[in-house]
Amino acid sequence: MSLKSTIMAAVCALSMSSFIGVHAVSANEYEAELMAFAGDVKGWISDPVVIDAIKAQNAENAGLGQADIDALDAQWRAETSAASRPMIDEVLANDLSKFLMQKSEESEGLMTEIFVMDNKGLNVGQSGVTSDYWQGDEAKWQQTYSVGPDAVHFGEVELDESTQTYQSQLSLPVVDPADGSVVGAVTVGINVELLQ
Repeated sequence: MSLKSTIMAAVCALSMSSFIGVHAVSANEYEAELMAFAGDVKGWISDPVVIDAIKAQNAENAGLGQADIDALDAQWRAETSAASRPMIDEVLANDLSKFLMQKSEESEGLMTEIFVMDNKGLNVGQSGVTSDYWQGDEAKWQQTYSVGPDAVHFGEVELDESTQTYQSQLSLPVVDPADGSVVGAVTVGINVELLQ
């Protein structure tokens, strides 16, 4: 599915209709904003700090089986509510996470979260703590990494009850500019009310 058709499908969703109705923007305006945003994300996910971190983790985790992945995910989930969280802290302290935190801060609220995944769907770096470590069983990874370099996955636009803002997730494959291979994926949470 092309970026344009993916975006139009999202724009036609009931929740998007509510957003457009409340905020008096046209579907075409919203589509143009999303396409521009996706282009911006594609620009910075080719940065060496992103590519090198993913490739290093791909090599490190090459031998992991599903049982290993499940164990890592369970450890991560347990740490999200624990006082001690060595696994989470290690990921948040890496260079990629610092890069993603900076991108999120520079967006002034537009990017509500950013996380980068490896070729197994495991988090490599992130701007904040995610509820789980393995995304490989979710559409954000399955519809990007597994599809190819031109894939785009756009999640439904939903009203975030805590912030009363409309949010969605854009997911893209991460492509190594050196050879055009897909090495991982990225998901960016978007406050769609701030798109311009």
